Amino acid sequence: MTIAVIMTFLAVISQVTIYFLFSKLSLMLLLFCIMATVLILFAVYCYFKKQDKILGEAASKIEAFLAGDIEARIENDEEGELYRLFWLINNMSAVLTSKAAKENREKIFLKNTISDISHQLKTPLAALNIYNGIIEGAENMEQVREFTNLSVKELDRIDTLVQNLLKITRLDAGTMVFHKEDENISEIIKDIELHFAYRAETEGKLISVSGSDHVTFFCDRDWMTEALENLVKNALDHTEEGDTVSIAWSSFHTILKIEVKDNGRGIHPEDIHHIFKRFYRSRFSKDSQGIGLGLSLTKAIVEAHGGTIEVDSKMGVGTTFIMNFLIPSKL
Repeated sequence: MTIAVIMTFLAVISQVTIYFLFSKLSLMLLLFCIMATVLILFAVYCYFKKQDKILGEAASKIEAFLAGDIEARIENDEEGELYRLFWLINNMSAVLTSKAAKENREKIFLKNTISDISHQLKTPLAALNIYNGIIEGAENMEQVREFTNLSVKELDRIDTLVQNLLKITRLDAGTMVFHKEDENISEIIKDIELHFAYRAETEGKLISVSGSDHVTFFCDRDWMTEALENLVKNALDHTEEGDTVSIAWSSFHTILKIEVKDNGRGIHPEDIHHIFKRFYRSRFSKDSQGIGLGLSLTKAIVEAHGGTIEVDSKMGVGTTFIMNFLIPSKL
């Protein structure tokens, strides 16, 4: 009897102990779960708070960019999809900035071009008005012929200005179609020599040409002629009676070189770096009829053929324009 009671008592104590231990373990497990949940929630809170801060800073940078701060960029020096998105946004900002700068330059160029054209047209138009007034009140045919010839020259000047502007505009816009073929350089230059022969003879100047009769170049003959004629005309405009304008060409392994040289007045050092700019007129130039487009057009034509043009000049000695073209077929 006593043993049975003792066993029963021990069993009850064991059950109570196990229940107590289980309850304690359950409580500890519950507390652990609560703490883990709190930590996880805190970590999530911190993460989203940090993300919110990052997104807020990114939004501020975007707003600054939209407000006109073109240098505004989002920090993206870490890894992750979010920073990849920021990198793409920064790239987009850079592209937009570049396009805006280009459009601004184009607006300024257009404004300056319109201003230059207006300025260039004022002189011949004013002269035409004066000549027409004189012709209307002329008392003899000699005066009429004299001022009619002057009017024709001013009209030619306006026509040249308009035609050159149209050519440059078409080259700039990329709408000009070049009809390139293998052309004999000797034939092109001899045609140019013939074109200016009468003027050179009238002004007491000499045009000389030198080069192989067998050099060919893949080009648009009309445009290449235009470029060379502008250089020869420029040389004749800045030389005196008795001076010489020479055109020489030579072909190397992969290069075609064409030189237009004169022994005229030369270009002032102040002007050397500006002569290819549109409408540029030197304050040292004695040429009152030039419109400042010929050399600019020549440069555009040469570059459209993949070439380069440079100038070497000394005051009182002369000027040399050098054009270099790659010969693709020999590369």
